[in-house]
Amino acid sequence: MVTEIAYCGLTCTECPAYIAKLTNDQNIREKTAMEWSKGNLKVSAEQINCDGCHARKNIFIYCENCDIRQCGLEKEITTCAECSEYPCSEKLKQFWQQFNLPHAKTTLDDLHNSMV
Repeated sequence: MVTEIAYCGLTCTECPAYIAKLTNDQNIREKTAMEWSKGNLKVSAEQINCDGCHARKNIFIYCENCDIRQCGLEKEITTCAECSEYPCSEKLKQFWQQFNLPHAKTTLDDLHNSMV
């Protein structure tokens, strides 16, 4: 399987929603829905299906509406690391911080540095 990196630096191919869709594993869907349902965020097992950030359909609902993803689609780039404005906005930095994703930042930093 080819590693797919999302615009934000997450590795889609390591995401439970991606794996559940790929393997059609209901147990992963149910476990992930429980783990991702916190506070006001309610996720159902049926929502745990995703073909990855770059797909045009079958995208996890919160990723489908992601501002970072929308920006990448508009700019026709593969990841934010390719953007001339990287790291562009507070949105990306806030995303990494809010969800405690230093590995996503490291992934994009490494990709960005390999391009310059």
